[in-house]
Amino acid sequence: MTLPTNFQFSQGSLQDYVDCPRRFQLRYLLRLAWPAMEAEPPLENERHLQQGAAFHRLIHQHVLGIAPERLSSTVTDADLRRWWHNYLERGPENLPELRYPEIVLSAPAGDYRLVAKYDLIAVGPSAMLSAGTGKRAVIVDWKTSRKRPRRRWLAERLQTKVYPYLLVRAGAHLNGGQPLEVEQVEMVYWFANFPEEPARFAYDIAQYEADEAYLTSLVGQVANLSNSSYPLTTQERHCRYCPYRSLCQRGVRAGALDEVEDELELDDGFGISLDFEQIAEIEY
Repeated sequence: MTLPTNFQFSQGSLQDYVDCPRRFQLRYLLRLAWPAMEAEPPLENERHLQQGAAFHRLIHQHVLGIAPERLSSTVTDADLRRWWHNYLERGPENLPELRYPEIVLSAPAGDYRLVAKYDLIAVGPSAMLSAGTGKRAVIVDWKTSRKRPRRRWLAERLQTKVYPYLLVRAGAHLNGGQPLEVEQVEMVYWFANFPEEPARFAYDIAQYEADEAYLTSLVGQVANLSNSSYPLTTQERHCRYCPYRSLCQRGVRAGALDEVEDELELDDGFGISLDFEQIAEIEY
């Protein structure tokens, strides 16, 4: 099966392709649902994903104007209560005043489209820019990872490339119809378990041009593949957390949940996506 002409790329699908072309083919082209767990114990993994989704909903409702006291009264889970408290007491500081939660942006990428769903985009004046007349556009992404990933690992993720790039390309309507300058954009990962250690990535023209070249090349590469050109990853230890591992004859038993985020410490260019990017990802 070749890539459909109406296929829309996301940071998740591109990350899957970079991590393992075969997984991209199985998940997005063949749309194969395979009955295998991603991590053990499965109930704990499912609970953590549900907690993360609930945390995103709380913040979304708060940004929309629902009083934090009212939202706090609905929280009964201990981990979720702690994350929520961290957000209220030590959430991202000095964000621009206009807030756009759970917003989707899209732009052409070669013959296809690139799309992203953002947890939050905040746009507004910046006193740090000339005469206070400049604008800032801050992308905030909420993470509930048990461990805080290294900056180098984060910098290489497709999310860190796609989100700022797409905001520059498609975010003019969030800025009064005026295109955002590259230098006005910043991406922030805020970690519920590490509220005082956000990861901030400023954007500049060199990074924007590099991202544009890389993303355009990557989309073109996927679009030109034949059915037989989706090889398995060579990093077999990562197959422990892939639901297709038994289909690909890469083992049967899932990896342990308490070990999965240890993989974030690896610097081999391949990262485990389990949990880190599953929450709020657009489904196609």
